[in-house]
Amino acid sequence: MKLSRLFQPRNPLFWLAVALNVLSAMLAWVVQNRELHAWAALLVGGFALANALIGTWLVWRLLREEPVGSKTN
Repeated sequence: MKLSRLFQPRNPLFWLAVALNVLSAMLAWVVQNRELHAWAALLVGGFALANALIGTWLVWRLLREEPVGSKTN
């Protein structure tokens, strides 16, 4: 697997992975820096964890697949 396969701006999976990872970072920041009730912290933390897992899965798919528009002979 080449790390250069990760940057694929023409592939919608790339932008979805970026958005999910940024969202999970923002949610983790909210849990750490805001005073939330226990149930709200668990809910926001659960969303952050789910976003991180889905974003990681999308990155894994990008690394395994050929970039969009690449030619193979």
